[in-house]
Amino acid sequence: MISGMNHFTISAEDEHKTLDFYVGLLGLTVGHRPDLGFPGAWLYAGGAQAVLHMYFGRPMPVQRTGVIDHLAFTASGLKDVKARFDERGMKYDLRRQTGSGTWQLFCHDPNGAKVELDFDAAETL
Repeated sequence: MISGMNHFTISAEDEHKTLDFYVGLLGLTVGHRPDLGFPGAWLYAGGAQAVLHMYFGRPMPVQRTGVIDHLAFTASGLKDVKARFDERGMKYDLRRQTGSGTWQLFCHDPNGAKVELDFDAAETL
C-alpha cells in the first residue's frame, strides 16, 4: 500500500538558523509552498517533491512531539560537505557503515533534530 516517504516536518525555533542549516549548509532549496495560513517553508532536494516541511513562529510544545530518532538523506560530495561543516565549526560524527562501507555523517540541526547524510562507499576524503 505505501509507495514511498512523502516528507518530514520540523517545528523550527529559529527560522534563519534552520534555513541556513538545511539550505546554506546541506544544499536543499526553498520551493513552492501553498498559503497554509501560518509561516513556514518547503524544501526540495532536486525534484518536484518537497522532502522537508517546516513551520515557524509557533511555540514549542511542552512535550516534544514524536518518536522519530533522525532524518536521513542520500547525499553526494562527501569531501566538500565535510569541508563546509569544518569551515563552520559544526559538530558531526563521520563513520563508515559496517558491511556496506557507506559513509554516514551524523549531526544536529539548530532545533536539535538528528540528521544523517549517507554518501556512497566509493567516495573518498
